[in-house]
Amino acid sequence: LATSTFPSATSIDYAFIGVLQFALSLIIAPPVTFVVRKLGTQIPMLIGILLQTAGFISASYASQVWHLYLSQGVLIGIGLGFIFVPCTPILSQWFNKKRSLAMGISSAGSGVGGLLFSFGIQAMIDNISLSWSFRTTAIICGVMNLLSVALIRNRNHAVKPPQLGFDTKLLVRYDVFLLLAWGFMSMLGYITLLYSLPDFSASIGLNTSQAAAISAYLNLGTALGRPMAGFVSDKLGRIEVAGVLTAFCGVLCFAIWIPAKSYGVAILFAIMSGAVVGVFWMVSYFLLISLF
Repeated sequence: LATSTFPSATSIDYAFIGVLQFALSLIIAPPVTFVVRKLGTQIPMLIGILLQTAGFISASYASQVWHLYLSQGVLIGIGLGFIFVPCTPILSQWFNKKRSLAMGISSAGSGVGGLLFSFGIQAMIDNISLSWSFRTTAIICGVMNLLSVALIRNRNHAVKPPQLGFDTKLLVRYDVFLLLAWGFMSMLGYITLLYSLPDFSASIGLNTSQAAAISAYLNLGTALGRPMAGFVSDKLGRIEVAGVLTAFCGVLCFAIWIPAKSYGVAILFAIMSGAVVGVFWMVSYFLLISLF
């Protein structure tokens, strides 16, 4: 918006592209689950890598905002779904007593990646152009995901999971409804925070480098906090810890985020909220296992 890279684009366009990417990656979970049941874990993930890489590269050639809708929104979003959904249940197959800790360590990877990319992407945009930033990201993500596909191993032959794409009978269960309601509300807050914090930083007078740093500190908090939250969840209970951390994140928004007017306070909020935000990713799958 500041540089009019796409003159016809509005703030709603950019916000919707990001949300479209995230939403599609989760909405396609039922059909991806069906594909995994038929083709196994690796093939769907390879399909996702192909779509994601194609999305980044095609976005690098975008000249109008609707090009970004199709590339960064649709292609990358579907690609993420094909990568993320097949590998989600695998950790639970290999861990018994310390499942939440394992998921916390695993999900902390998104914080480490976010930390690196928050600084790296801004530097690439400033020094080698937006187009080559997309292409560089495509190369990095493609190579790392290919390594993951080569190394990942499931235990479907021993566990024999049902891998149902969508089971409507579960929707009438009271406990499932409560879990879904919590997931809906916590994810709504998670996405709002994740996508709004850099823009909020700019709104209080911080420059682009500082705004990027705030996003990096949020991811730093995620990398540090999720393993600890997983460890505590295994000790004290997943539902209890998930509820407390979700409430604590809400309190932080009112106590620190709203009155924040300086760089230091914004950093404090980013680290503290990053440590507890997104607890859904650590405990939701294992809560579903216990319910079903």
